[in-house]
Amino acid sequence: MLNPHLLRDRLEEVAAALERRGQPLDCAFWERLERRHKELQTGSQELRHLRNALSRTIGQTKAAGGDAQSLLGETQALGERLGQMEEALRGLQEERRRSLLELPNLPHATVPDGIDSKDNPEVRRWGKLPEFPFRAKDHVALGEELGMLDFEAAARISGTRFVVMLDAGARLHRALIQFMLDLHTREHGYREVNVPYMVAPHSLEGTGQLPKFEQDLFKAGTGHYLVPTAEVPVTNLVRDRILETDALPLKYVCHSPCFRSEAGSYGQDTRGMIRQHQFEKVELVQIVRPDCSYAVLEELTGHAEQVLRGLELPYRVVELCTGDLGFAAAKTYDLEVWMPGQERYREISSCSNFEAFQARRMMARWRPSNDARPEPVHTLNGSGLAVGRALIAVLENGQQVDGSIRIPVALQPYMNGQTAIERRHAPSSPETSEISTCRD
Repeated sequence: MLNPHLLRDRLEEVAAALERRGQPLDCAFWERLERRHKELQTGSQELRHLRNALSRTIGQTKAAGGDAQSLLGETQALGERLGQMEEALRGLQEERRRSLLELPNLPHATVPDGIDSKDNPEVRRWGKLPEFPFRAKDHVALGEELGMLDFEAAARISGTRFVVMLDAGARLHRALIQFMLDLHTREHGYREVNVPYMVAPHSLEGTGQLPKFEQDLFKAGTGHYLVPTAEVPVTNLVRDRILETDALPLKYVCHSPCFRSEAGSYGQDTRGMIRQHQFEKVELVQIVRPDCSYAVLEELTGHAEQVLRGLELPYRVVELCTGDLGFAAAKTYDLEVWMPGQERYREISSCSNFEAFQARRMMARWRPSNDARPEPVHTLNGSGLAVGRALIAVLENGQQVDGSIRIPVALQPYMNGQTAIERRHAPSSPETSEISTCRD
């Protein structure tokens, strides 16, 4: 949430910043809202002052033995008018709160201007792109040939945009998760947490998914929502808290499933595991002092990059332009891994600084000193990494001429020392296998 004082005192600056994002601000609306707010605030204060003065007069009249009946009638009328004005003020404040929830964060001054992802400048690259003496296959062909991925079974169970992982596929998926968690906890100093996968609406409002992006969420009959990312429950760990200086920074890492309706992606990435309703991520979240949050953004991005380097996967880092920036973010780096089967880089992590935007929505604050007023913390998060896309990249970059998949050295301890995933005969299906008889 934007600081309401900015809309009151620096409205033109806010409008100019949002214009960079392609989000025009209705300045006339906010000016009317502010005028009406001042009118109601001033009017209620004046009525309250009159009522208090009249109450003192009534007390003095009664003490002198006079008749205060008419004054009591005036007090009642003033009370009714005050109640109406205070009710109107509460309604206006709620309207302002709802309107604030619809406004995106202001882009940091260093964010490049642009319209969409085509305008995202490349920051750096790492790794050499693989060269194959054959036409590279995508993860769907590789996974099905090796008996690791079954999209047909998933479609029978749940419909499109799901996958069943089998044998080496399930083991590789688990190995990636464990490798990432160990790297971030042992080498990067994150505290591992396990959080609920269903959250209340206020948690999604706190991190910026509600109210604007409800169509992208799965809602349960209980009123809870399935988490679209672990960012939501993990960042809300500091909701309604005042943190002391020595408690910061807080660094959390969390593995969780993620559930997304993909409402706006009809017809996009319908093949394979690139864009699914259910996938898993290892998420990084940091809660920090405002004065160091941009240094932390560089650090956190580096932590996500270390995963890709450990997996020996070529990647590049791009900086999101103003038109491609996420709703709650002030600045974002995307990590894009090379996918030989598609002959292109694909996003595998987004690392963002939200500044105080989420903290204001969550009332997450810190106290700079013992006698200081609490201020909003800064929040950051990044995928460290999206597990399904990491699996895809390992398959496609590790494919060999004999049809096997080379396992990155860093993953081999998590695969019982296995150095490659090789072709093997698929087990007989239930329909064709011989049925054994159970005997007493």
